[in-house]
Parts: sequence; C-alpha cells; structure tokens
Amino acid sequence: MKKISILVLFAIALLGFYQSKQVITVKGSDTMIILAQRWAEEYMNKNPNVIIQVTGGGSGTGISALINGTTDICNASRPMKPSEKDKLKQRYNTLGVEIKVAKDGLAIYVNEANPVQELSLRQLKDIYTGKITNWKDVGGTDSKIILYGRENNSGTYVYFKDHVLKGEDYSSTMQSLPGTAAVVNAVAKDKNGIGYGGAAYGKGIRELKVKENDNSPAYAPTNENVKEGKYPITRYLYIYLRSRPSGTIKEYIDWILSPEGQAIVSKVGYFPIK
Repeated sequence: MKKISILVLFAIALLGFYQSKQVITVKGSDTMIILAQRWAEEYMNKNPNVIIQVTGGGSGTGISALINGTTDICNASRPMKPSEKDKLKQRYNTLGVEIKVAKDGLAIYVNEANPVQELSLRQLKDIYTGKITNWKDVGGTDSKIILYGRENNSGTYVYFKDHVLKGEDYSSTMQSLPGTAAVVNAVAKDKNGIGYGGAAYGKGIRELKVKENDNSPAYAPTNENVKEGKYPITRYLYIYLRSRPSGTIKEYIDWILSPEGQAIVSKVGYFPIK
C-alpha cells in the first residue's frame, strides 16, 4: 500500500508539473529530427516554462499527425501534397500554414573507399531505377552497386523520387531503411553502397559531387553552392501548422526564424534561409 501511495503522489506531482508548463508537440521528418531537437533544447533552456516534445517517424507520419490533430507542429522535408491539404481543409476548413525554416543540399553518400567522385543527375536516376547496376559503368570498380534509401513515408524518399527519378519507381533491389542515420551507417560499412539523405548527416562517409547534366560542372552540397543554387539537389525544409500560429507556438516559430534559431541550422549542418 505504501508503494502504491508513493506512485500516486508521484503521478499527481508529475501532472501538476506538466499543467504548469506550456507543451508544444513536434512530429515528422527524420531528416530534421536532430535540428528539431537542438532547437527544442536551446529554446527550453531559455524558456523553462515551455516543454517541446520532438519525435520523428517521417514527413508523411508527421503530416498525418497534423491532419489527425495529434501534433501541434509537423516537420517535413518535402512540400505537402494537394491530397494532404484537401484532408486538412475537410477537417479544419484550412489549407494549413507552410513555413520554410532551412535549406538542405540532399547529399549522395558513398563509402570512403569508393573511387567515384561525382555523378550526374542522369546517372543517379539510372542507378536508382536499376538501369546502371555496376560501379564500372560510372568510373568505379567492377563491383555491383548496392542501393540504400528511405522508406516510402519519408519526405526524402518522395523528394528524391520526384526530383531525381522524375517520378519513376525505385529499383526493387533498393534496401529501404527507417532513417537517414541508418542509411549513412549502412553505406559506411559497405564499400559498394550508395545512399542519399540530408547534408547534416554526412559523417563516416563521403558525399559525391553532383552535376546537372553530363556537360555541366559538378558541385558538392556546401553552404556556398546551396546558397547560390549551384548544387542541383537543393530543397527547403518545412514546418507545417493547421492554422496561423499564436501564443507560445508563434513565439517559438518566431525564434526559429530569428538569427539565433537560424544559427543552430548552420551548427547542425544545414543552411539558413536568411
């Protein structure tokens, strides 16, 4: 009985603690989760009356949570689809609010032992649709290309399919992994592997230079190249809300867009929008 009483008192104290705080829930893009966690940690340090709960699961999962009303903020590494906006409108009579919070050079990862230095968008498309299956066909060794990518609930998966594969299906040989960190880890251990993901995750692997076409120069996903639009796989990272923000949520988003919040974008490895 004594143990039960202690647990009840703890639960009451915990409930009181949360009731005295402003709680913001954030869910979505795995590409953005490190950035979202850093934003949350820094903001909570400066605003102890606010609790920001951050979870991943993919852009599609975050958008579904926004539509279902189970998250305040959705992080997405791709724009919302018209069908998703229609669901928001049906439920809340709004198309939602889109806020660009950072830029990302979608990086192409290879193992550090891989001699290939650059690929064109055409070569990337042919590799990921299964038309090119050997590294020797793009200047590498005579070895089978092992494809790694994201699951289909990922905004990065969708963006890569739309903008690099031009809507074509991924090769059936691609190994779909649950997060960008998992893709990086797989490529770091596989000398014949190739993967894609956010530029901020490029640790333990090498990022290839990418060129628009066979005759154009190749560029790495650096701050300067992304800012100047030279790197050909550049995208925005987004926050989505059901309606125009107010109160604590507006204050938090204003801070994210401030010089202080955008400085964290750079520290994490992405690129500020201002």
